[in-house]
Order: sequence, then structure tokens, then C-alpha cells
Amino acid sequence: MRPVGQNIRQSRLGDTQPMRPVSPAPGYSTYRNAYRESIDRRREMLRTSQPQAEHRRNRPAAKAKRGSVSRLLAERKRRAGAAAGEMYFDYDLLLVIIFLMCFGLVMLYSVSSYEADADFGNDLYYFTRQALIGAAGFVVMFLVSKIDYHIYGAFAVEIYVFAMFMMALVRTPLGLTLNGARRWIKLPAGQTLQPAEITKIAVILFISYELCRLGKKAYTLAGIARVLAFGAIASGGVLFLTDNLSTAIIVMAITCILIFVIHPKTKPFVVIIIAAVILAVIGIAVLSVIAANSDNFRIQRIISWLNPEATAADGSYQVMQGLYAIGSGGFFGKGLGNSTQKLGVIPEAQNDMILVVICEELGVFGALLILILFGVLLYRLMFIAQNAPDLYGSLIATGIFAHIAIQVIFNIAVVTGLFPTTGITLPFISYGGTAILFLMAEMGVALGISRRIRLED
Repeated sequence: MRPVGQNIRQSRLGDTQPMRPVSPAPGYSTYRNAYRESIDRRREMLRTSQPQAEHRRNRPAAKAKRGSVSRLLAERKRRAGAAAGEMYFDYDLLLVIIFLMCFGLVMLYSVSSYEADADFGNDLYYFTRQALIGAAGFVVMFLVSKIDYHIYGAFAVEIYVFAMFMMALVRTPLGLTLNGARRWIKLPAGQTLQPAEITKIAVILFISYELCRLGKKAYTLAGIARVLAFGAIASGGVLFLTDNLSTAIIVMAITCILIFVIHPKTKPFVVIIIAAVILAVIGIAVLSVIAANSDNFRIQRIISWLNPEATAADGSYQVMQGLYAIGSGGFFGKGLGNSTQKLGVIPEAQNDMILVVICEELGVFGALLILILFGVLLYRLMFIAQNAPDLYGSLIATGIFAHIAIQVIFNIAVVTGLFPTTGITLPFISYGGTAILFLMAEMGVALGISRRIRLED
């Protein structure tokens, strides 16, 4: 026997099963809402206080003191009746950036005027292009500084993927080969773009985001391996897609420095550095013996670096001429515009070898002035990193610090013969539109972080 209700239902429906409500297929709006929720979660995660090293955990939060220029402007506001301490802005950093850009334009014209006149019939060719891109860079820096840097963290994954995609375009018909290197993308109106510069800032934003997301897991071997893997992917993309070893080294070095900064222990990194130096010395010694007849241009650069006098006519020609220029400049130099090495002796002097012409024209005094300016710039970035309101802002400022410091050190080491020849330019001074534009964008991010620093009453 069956219950009456069940018999009635079966008699009405027959042998079919009861109908169930059919859920609609997820559409575009569903995915869009889910993506927005994911972005919001990322932003909230970046605003929270992340676990830090044990020796920092009990330290009270630091309150920033104004720099010299910032203090002067704040005093003027106070006299004008404005409320003091409402917003901090690192005017010292801004002043150094302006000075470096102006100094770089003056030296760029002095270095490139002869070659520009010979190649293009216009001695202002390089100067005009750099000045226009520099002006656009200041606009970009101002706009970027107004944006909350947590937004960049929310889209850090997408920026990282976009940078890899842009580098892959170099291997398509859009890629452009200049001076034997395929590193650029063709743009309308005869402009070019170097995607490796995008990768530098993308790695800073993404690795900082990943370290914040991992939290305490970033201290473990698995967490370090994960972060290093992302850095290695970006570095490998720069090397194999754009054939740019020097930038690949910078990208990987930024990743390692960010891991070192966040990790509570120092001894493992010291051991790794010592082991890497030993392996590098052994590798260079082996290469100098077994690879003397190799056709690889990178190996030939290392061999020329080991014995520059023997290859002064070809492999180490640029470095030897640069050393002659530095030596002939003396302490105060020959005078602005009086360099002889720039008159076709050093090829592409306005790029990575611009420092040697500065030393020839302004002497050791000019080189010291540049080092002081970069020292002040790095000090302001370190100040922002130490006083950032959260870990993400601190890591971004540290990444920017590492990028500029590594690039300056490498450029000086190359032009003085301490490192093998690479194509690393001097920030803010060497010619390069893409490099200047994205460098100014990095400065905008740093200034944006400085806006949110708490001031000491």
C-alpha cells in the first residue's frame, strides 16, 4: 500500500520525476561581479598589516619627519593660515628628480649634438625628443602620484601578465631590430616601445603583492621558491623574448632584494651571495680558457673584459676609449661641450656611455655631483620605504630603490671597466624615451606612497 498523496502525484505526473528549477548559465555580468569582488579582496588584503620579522614586531610605528624642502613649504602654509600636518608630500624627492632631469637634458645635448647633426642634420634631435618625453613623463608622474597605490596592487597580476604579453609581441612582425638587437615594438608615427621597461615596474608591483599575500608563508622555503619562480619567469621572458641580459639580471635582482628585505634571517642570504661569487669566479676562469674561439658575443665580452688591452681594437674598444675620456678630464674637466671622445670616437655615447663624456667635460667633480644626486634620491626612497603606512607600500618603495641603485651601480661599473660591457643606461640622464617614461611613472608611485605617510606633530 502507498500513501494516497503519493498515488495522486504519480497519477498526475506519470512516471516522470518532479521538475527542478534550472539555474541560468553564468553570463558576462556574473563573471564581471566575481572579478570586481576579487579586486576588492585584493585591495583590502593589501591594506591590512602583514606579519613581519620578529625583531620588528614589537617596534613602535615610526612617524615621519619632514625633509628640508617639505619643512620650508609647511612653514609657509602655516604662516598663511593653513592647517599643518594635513598631508605629507616628499618635495625633496621631487626636487632631486627635477634637478636630475634638467642636468640630464643639458648633458644629453652636449654629448649628442655632434652625432645628431651628422646623422639627422639637426643638433637638437636627441635633445628635443628627450625633452618632449621628459615633459610627458612629468605629467605621468603627477597623475600616478594622485592614484592610491593599492589600486596597482589590486591589478598587479594583470600588470604582470600584460608585461609578459608585450614582450612576446617583440617576436611578432611588430618587433623592431635596432643595432642588431630585437628589443622594441613599432608604434605609430615612427615611435618605438621597449617592453622590458614595463617588466621592471610590473615585477616590483607583482612581487610586492605576492609577498604580502603569502604573509608568514613568505618566510618558508616553499614561499621563497614560489616568489623566485615568478621572478625567474619574468627574467627569462626578458632574456629569451627581448634578448636583453642586463635587464634580465636587474629584474631577478629586484626579486631577490625584496625577498631579502622581508625575510627575518640574514645568514642564509650571505651564504648564497658568497657561493654565487665563488661560482662566478670559477665560471669566468673556465670561460677564459675553453671559450677563447667562441662566436657568442656575450662570451667575447667577458674575454675582452678580462684582457681589455689585447682586444682594444674591437672587443673592448668602447670601454678603453671611455677610460681615456675619464682620465683626460681631470678633476674639473675640459669644460662643457669640449669633449673630443664624443666626436664619433665613442659610438652611441648618448646612451649607456654618457657618463664617460660627463667625466671628460666636467671631470671628477661632475661625477661626484651625479653620485650625490643619486645618493639623495636613494635616501628619499629609503625614507619613504621606512615610513610607508603598510607593508605593500614599503615593498614597492624598496623595489624602486633597488631598481635605481642596481642600474646606477651597473652603469658606473661598466664604464669604468669593473663589469663586462652591457647595455645598462644611467637613469634620468641617458637617452631613451621608454626608460624615462616608465622611470617617471615609478617616481609617481613613490610620491603617491609618500602622500600617505603619517607626520610627526
